[in-house]
Amino acid sequence: MPTLGMNLTLLIGTTTPRPAPTLLSELVDSLEVTYRDQGRSGFQIVFRVGRAEPADAQDDPLLRGATEQLLQPFNRVIVTLSLNSQPRVLMDGIVTYHEFAPSLEPGESIFTITGEDVGVMMDLEEKSVEHLELDDKSIVEKILNSYTKYGLTPKLSTPQWTDRPLKTDRVPVQLSTDLDYIQELANRHGFVFYIKPGPSTGSNEAYWGPPNRKASPGKPLTFNMGSFTNLESINFQYDALAVMKVQGEVQDRKTNQTQSVSVSSSRRSPLSAEPALTTQIYTRTAQFRQTARLATQATAYAQAMVDQSVDAAITATGELDTLTYGDFLQHGGTVDLRGVGQTYDGRYYINEVTHQIQQGAYKQRFRMTREGSGSTIARVTV
Repeated sequence: MPTLGMNLTLLIGTTTPRPAPTLLSELVDSLEVTYRDQGRSGFQIVFRVGRAEPADAQDDPLLRGATEQLLQPFNRVIVTLSLNSQPRVLMDGIVTYHEFAPSLEPGESIFTITGEDVGVMMDLEEKSVEHLELDDKSIVEKILNSYTKYGLTPKLSTPQWTDRPLKTDRVPVQLSTDLDYIQELANRHGFVFYIKPGPSTGSNEAYWGPPNRKASPGKPLTFNMGSFTNLESINFQYDALAVMKVQGEVQDRKTNQTQSVSVSSSRRSPLSAEPALTTQIYTRTAQFRQTARLATQATAYAQAMVDQSVDAAITATGELDTLTYGDFLQHGGTVDLRGVGQTYDGRYYINEVTHQIQQGAYKQRFRMTREGSGSTIARVTV
């Protein structure tokens, strides 16, 4: 599916996909891929089909024979894209849903496949599993190592609080799918968990750690600056109720002493000059209600609650044309923004990117966040 100086390559099959037949590739009408740093990432491919030959009387050629087998649910789909001769794995996912919309007009029927990133294979079976004498990071690594056939390479961070309990003390128990449990452990520490395709075909990076707000920024976004403008639209939302402090008490499970828990600042790397948590007149206060924790453990978990609350005090959403921008936005990374004014210019963390590709057009929609207004940088690198 070539379009505007770009070239898409479609691979499809079982565990190890192969290049799609020419017939299948030529029928691709549009492609949408959404990647998020939390929650589910997914894709949708639309094929424009129709019966044109006498042999098609029984069924559409896409829905029978070898081609039909390739589109079966739980087959794996990999899409690579070359922009300016630089190849990149755009998507690596699993088919989970079909939709067929026949038309009375020849060649105007629509067949759509929808799917999720390879993490969906971690969400198929609810389990009851004991993780003896393992801390949270080791549990995540253990789970991910059982999905190596999907090319998962763990990239894991060490939490602020690490607890490797003896089996005579307590046993961590998983009562959910592998994906849900990994996400539960991520939330406990103020982490995110997502799967990023690439860098090579068939490989995926499984990231479990804090939002990477220290990542080197990608190509800057520019608005209302004449020929330098590469944004088609952008919008900002300030949520004064997002940020919160945490207070409470915990009875230390080893000493039985009741100790106070109080966290009023964030440990996130600052992206704004005026963080909402410290500059707002009022902020919400949440009660720490967990029990059976060590005092230091309780403070670490309360810190995670505060850190997560500040992540989206300001949210920016927008759209750009990929050829005008000349690059890809990377979810889980950072980008600098200029041209909208001192309040909202500066560096942001990218939470979500949606790629929309069809013949003659390639757009990227995005959502990015930070903890407050005002820029921490005086200039951007172009």
